[in-house]
Amino acid sequence: MLKNKIAIVTGGASGNGRAIAETFVRQGAKVIVADLDPVGREGGPSVVDTINAEYADHARFVKCDVSKVDQLAALVEEAEAWGGLDIMVNNAGILLKQPLLEATEDVFHKMVDVNVKSVYFGSQAAARVMVKRKSGVIINMCSIAGMRGTGGFSHYNLTKGAVRLLTYSMADELGPMGIRVNNVNPGIMRTQMNIEDDPVIGTTTGEGYLDMIPARRWGEPSEVADACVYLASDMAKYVMGTSLVVDGGYLRI
Repeated sequence: MLKNKIAIVTGGASGNGRAIAETFVRQGAKVIVADLDPVGREGGPSVVDTINAEYADHARFVKCDVSKVDQLAALVEEAEAWGGLDIMVNNAGILLKQPLLEATEDVFHKMVDVNVKSVYFGSQAAARVMVKRKSGVIINMCSIAGMRGTGGFSHYNLTKGAVRLLTYSMADELGPMGIRVNNVNPGIMRTQMNIEDDPVIGTTTGEGYLDMIPARRWGEPSEVADACVYLASDMAKYVMGTSLVVDGGYLRI
């Protein structure tokens, strides 16, 4: 479904990003994996080595600090040199949990820089080249945390809520230029964020959440990847400014 497409996946070395990169390649795309470390937080063989072992020259790694606008621009230039950017997946994100009364300015800025600034300027850099061809897809990784507020997660809620509304405004502005913009809102997925950053999976408290999920299981990164394939493909050619929720029914809204 993505044959001959060139895609960028930020935060693509592990978690949902790795699954997106691998799935895109299986669907025929070539992918630039952008991250700070080629093996990501999960360690082991890099996603680029794993992909290229089966699909030669279908993946490249570019070291990128997504909070730096010049590095985002260089990332897009790499895709242009490879054949032209078709799909931009702004997936990179962090979770630094602090209670509101103890929140610090430093953590606030880190969360906004990685979770919001990178999406804004990553999309800008992508759109500037896509508009020349009057085609392209931008997918922003949001979260169900951007659709409902939860105590103790104010930083994360505000950044993901910002990404969701940013997606809508970009869809309105860029749609007439031939660029589709949507976001994906994962629920509790089996990633390091939910295992280490804010331990849910594998904890007694976390297991209680399963009773609140109609699917009665945690989500898998591959399921987020499948949603991204849909949005990136022509199957979704009339889908714009949409929040696609992938949460096993947890929110039910």
